[in-house]
Amino acid sequence: MESEKNAYILGTERDELHRLGLQHQVWASEARKGWEIAEFSSGQHLLDLGSGPGFCTMELAYMVGKQGSVLAIDKSQHYIDFLKSEAEHHQLNIELQCTDFERMELKTSSLDGVYHRWALAWLPNPQAIVNRIAEAMVPGAAIVGHEYFDWSTFQTEPPLKAINHGIKSIYNRFKSSDFEIDIGRSLPKLYAEAGLEVISVRPMAKIGLPGDMVWQWPKSFLELFLPKQKEVLTQEEIENAMNELYQLESTVGASILCPTMTEVVAVKV
Repeated sequence: MESEKNAYILGTERDELHRLGLQHQVWASEARKGWEIAEFSSGQHLLDLGSGPGFCTMELAYMVGKQGSVLAIDKSQHYIDFLKSEAEHHQLNIELQCTDFERMELKTSSLDGVYHRWALAWLPNPQAIVNRIAEAMVPGAAIVGHEYFDWSTFQTEPPLKAINHGIKSIYNRFKSSDFEIDIGRSLPKLYAEAGLEVISVRPMAKIGLPGDMVWQWPKSFLELFLPKQKEVLTQEEIENAMNELYQLESTVGASILCPTMTEVVAVKV
């Protein structure tokens, strides 16, 4: 798979596709809890905003069945092509739009439900996007948002110097950008400003232990992203951080606290 410019902060190559598959396995049960609260069901027409390669999209498509549909919107052509192939192979009713959220096409009162995970965190104008989505929701439709609440909680135990310095450098990079990585704390306000009523808020925190799947999530992220920190970290600092990460895997009692997430569910009244 060739490199795709400006699609994702981590790229869209095969390694990142695999990482996203792993990430979905870690968070799939949380997604299903949110969908249950939102009462997503057969026959509905749903939006998966920022679908990526479509791991959630496909689950939602099975949920809504032949009488329903899922609209997947993502700006990566690589991921949209991947999802198109998967949807055809599994005969799922999935509509696709490869576009930025600012240019997405949504029909008024066309959506029975919306799901987004790590979609609003990368936008300079999340309120405008939420407003557009709310206009496309029918009365009674629900939106489920899974976003970072506090990325700075990402840390290791024991607190090794090099790896935690690397993690902090990534957080500082995010915080100095024109988006808000911790957008989850603003979801209730964003939804309320769009005329939606919040019905549920839930914290989501995970701690990984060496060898388990949760551990593999932050490990795979750091393996891909730390080498991209060459503007703020020296090659020696990157290598030291990665060495500590691998040493941590064989450390008795070690753990990784992942960035804290939040779930917010709101309905259109």
